Amino acid sequence: MAGDSLSITFAALADPTRRAILARLATGGEATVNELAKPFSMTLQAVSKHLKVLETAGLIVRGSNAQYRPCRMDAAPLDNAAEWIDRHRQVWKDRFDRLGDHRRLIQQGVDAEPDTESRSSRNERDDERHHSEKPR
Repeated sequence: MAGDSLSITFAALADPTRRAILARLATGGEATVNELAKPFSMTLQAVSKHLKVLETAGLIVRGSNAQYRPCRMDAAPLDNAAEWIDRHRQVWKDRFDRLGDHRRLIQQGVDAEPDTESRSSRNERDDERHHSEKPR
């Protein structure tokens, strides 16, 4: 997983605290660890760990002003995740549409086989043929 940036991005986004931090940075711009920690009932150390995960995923960038070190959002990994989702969205939609069509056919009692002759009709016909062929 170390080399898979998309997996790292999705893993970082899996946590609601990290998503809330990103939302705060997206709407409010730069913020310090103390400012980001205010809405959460957790230690500064816990918030710092969340920030480290976001930083590793490339979702935030931290400044280098000594102790101030403000955080700001970097949307590039989100863009990559959105592109991946968009590429696969149509495939998933098509598969779900086909599944829905198949379910409707089953509910209507329509045989879902591609040809019009049902399997049971073929089996009955084959049984009749077998029984009518008597050895001489």
